[in-house]
Amino acid sequence: MDATDRLLTALAAQRLLPVLRSTDAAAAVDRTRRLLDAGCEAVELTTSTPDWAEALATLRAEGRGQLGVGTISTAEQAESAVRAGADFLVTPFPAPAVRPVAAEAGVVLIEGGFTPGEIADAAGRGPAKVFPAHVGGPRFLSSLRAVLPDAVLIPTGGISLAEAPSYLKAGALAVGIGSGLPEEPDELTAVFRDS
Repeated sequence: MDATDRLLTALAAQRLLPVLRSTDAAAAVDRTRRLLDAGCEAVELTTSTPDWAEALATLRAEGRGQLGVGTISTAEQAESAVRAGADFLVTPFPAPAVRPVAAEAGVVLIEGGFTPGEIADAAGRGPAKVFPAHVGGPRFLSSLRAVLPDAVLIPTGGISLAEAPSYLKAGALAVGIGSGLPEEPDELTAVFRDS
């Protein structure tokens, strides 16, 4: 099983992709550990977290889960993420400069887009992030699915935990959730057990 298949299998199982925007590296490490302990297999840290590369390197050294970095928009950020041990990279929009970095490193790229053309282009290379998904909602995702039946779509941006099932029903492989995941360990475990 290659890196893309491993990631897509994990996302299909957990149905949610936590997207962490933390106040600092220590908070990102703590939150990621709690997510992994709850049964989450893949977590996305973001470049908007101060010292995100340090957080990723700390977590990678523990050897748990599939860890990605989102809000990647430059080749330099992609290179830093790869050096820190990222399993996957996520961009918020088309990012041609990131593509060769991911390809050379053998790291999965989930490239973002919003228009049907941007999403079709990204989906032609791998999984595509639909962002900001809340603008179009589940009906927009259904429309994309109708013209891109084989695309792997991961809507992200402004989606609450309660809204996630509507996006899954509309054809998402998984839904990126940036806020609203429970803090209580038992409740968090239930999210990944029952999703």
